[in-house]
Amino acid sequence: MAAGLKTVILLSFVLAVGFLLVILSCALWANWLPLLVALTFVLAPLPNALFRNCSTDDFGAADYAEGSGPVDLGNFMTACIVVTGFALPLVLAHSGVIHPMACVMSIVGGGLVYGTILSYTAVFRQDADEF
Repeated sequence: MAAGLKTVILLSFVLAVGFLLVILSCALWANWLPLLVALTFVLAPLPNALFRNCSTDDFGAADYAEGSGPVDLGNFMTACIVVTGFALPLVLAHSGVIHPMACVMSIVGGGLVYGTILSYTAVFRQDADEF
């Protein structure tokens, strides 16, 4: 068992710090638009999760020689959402809608949230593949 209780505790701590940064970026400057960043980073892994199993054939073997359309679509949608998560606070800060420090805090917090979600899925998918 490679992923134990310490891994879950560490990931939950990093996730809490990420959400704290996003919420503080909203609360300190009394503008709740940076909260959209947390929503985009939470929704970002969904297309990959939905289209992950579309690349297998009847026998469960993936054909890597030719690309799978649904898997590529899921990767493209995830990339669009992640880029939106980083670009939205930059555009809002550039237009003067949010404070520049709120932009930095929301980008760092959103990156921590997305990184935690990716780490969790990578660690626990690896454990499921061992059985």
